[in-house]
Amino acid sequence: MYKVMKTFVCRGCENPVSGTGCTSVDIGINANLELVDKFCYLSDMLSVDEDADVAVATRIPIGWNKFSQLVPLLTKKDISLIVRGRLYSSCVRSSMLHGSETWSVRKENEVALQRAEIRMVHGYVA
Repeated sequence: MYKVMKTFVCRGCENPVSGTGCTSVDIGINANLELVDKFCYLSDMLSVDEDADVAVATRIPIGWNKFSQLVPLLTKKDISLIVRGRLYSSCVRSSMLHGSETWSVRKENEVALQRAEIRMVHGYVA
C-alpha cells in the first residue's frame, strides 16, 4: 500500500494532527475512509498507539483551561474549603479525566496528571 502523510484538523479545537497511513480504505458501500494515526475528536485525542500519552497530553491543557476559568471562585475566602474542593473535583478533575476509562494508562501518564493537579492546587492555596 502507498503511504502518504495526512493531516486531520478538528473544527472544535483547531488542532492539526498528522498521521501516516494509506490514503483511503474502501468500506464497500461506494465510500472511502481516510486512515490517520491519530486525530482529535470532541476535544479528545484518539491514537492508533496502545498507550494514553497523546490523550493525557491533550487533556491536561483542557484541565488548566477549566481551572483558569474557576480561579475566581476557587480563591474566594467566603466559600468553604469543602465547597471549593467539590467544585474543583467536579469541574477541573472531571475535565482532565474525561474519557480516561478507555485509556491504557502507564505510570508516566499518572505522574503527568498528578503533577498538573499539584501545580493547580498548590499555586492557589487559600
